[in-house]
Amino acid sequence: MSWPDVTLVDACVRREGRGGSPTAVTDDDPAATDADRRAVAAAAGTSHAAFLGSERTPDGGWPVRFFTATAELSGCGHGTVAAQAVRLARTARGELNDRQRTGGRTFDTVAIRRPAGIEVWFDQGLVALRHPAPDERAAIVAALGLTADDRHPTDAPRIAAPGAPRMLVPVHDRSALLRVCPHLGRLTAACQRYGLLGCFVYVPPVGDRPGAARMFAPAIGVDEDVANANSTGCLAAHLLDTAGVQTVAIEVEQGDTLGRPASVLASARRGPAGITTRVGGLAVVRDGH
Repeated sequence: MSWPDVTLVDACVRREGRGGSPTAVTDDDPAATDADRRAVAAAAGTSHAAFLGSERTPDGGWPVRFFTATAELSGCGHGTVAAQAVRLARTARGELNDRQRTGGRTFDTVAIRRPAGIEVWFDQGLVALRHPAPDERAAIVAALGLTADDRHPTDAPRIAAPGAPRMLVPVHDRSALLRVCPHLGRLTAACQRYGLLGCFVYVPPVGDRPGAARMFAPAIGVDEDVANANSTGCLAAHLLDTAGVQTVAIEVEQGDTLGRPASVLASARRGPAGITTRVGGLAVVRDGH
């Protein structure tokens, strides 16, 4: 089957409104199969597609499902930015405060019209952190092809899970980040072996300068993601945890190696239940097709 009304959204664009991660957004069809949904991203030429439900769940959330060409995802950060931008764009309102239901979790969202696009924020919830086992860390670092000179001198890899776990891998500087050329077959096998969504390779923010990152997730059909908002939230949680502070706010630039410059914002705070995060980005809604 085909979805005639698919809207393309550039999610997590840079401040001047350029770049971003192209994302397909459409209303879900209860008669569709998951194979039909997986085909939408490929047909639209995007790595991800978001499907908007038409009825609220009992807890007040609007259902949104996310698919790549190979699998359904339990969550998608830049997809949430795209989905909520479309929901606001369909109205005449300047701001939309609402709730979204994805992957068994309902969370708060806000979308605000700005001169350069629609700014969206969402509550990522609790982020669990752990240190990888030595063999887990070694397998991922080897698959990424990192040398001793590439690795960060003080920070170490961490596993972060806002739901699906992924490995955060620090490198020395932006030059090292640009040099990363993973062996995708080995990385896929390692992620599948250890139950990881993928690897978020990053340079941490320093002072007023944003951080930079690249996300590799071939195990779910995305060799390299233009913008991975959920992993940016995970990085904020990690930086807060290692710094021993109560709040952290960061910006991380992504997508430059793919010719789609992107930017994701995230904040983290420590509360009674653990570390919670909030993630945001600016979206430009293009015409549907």
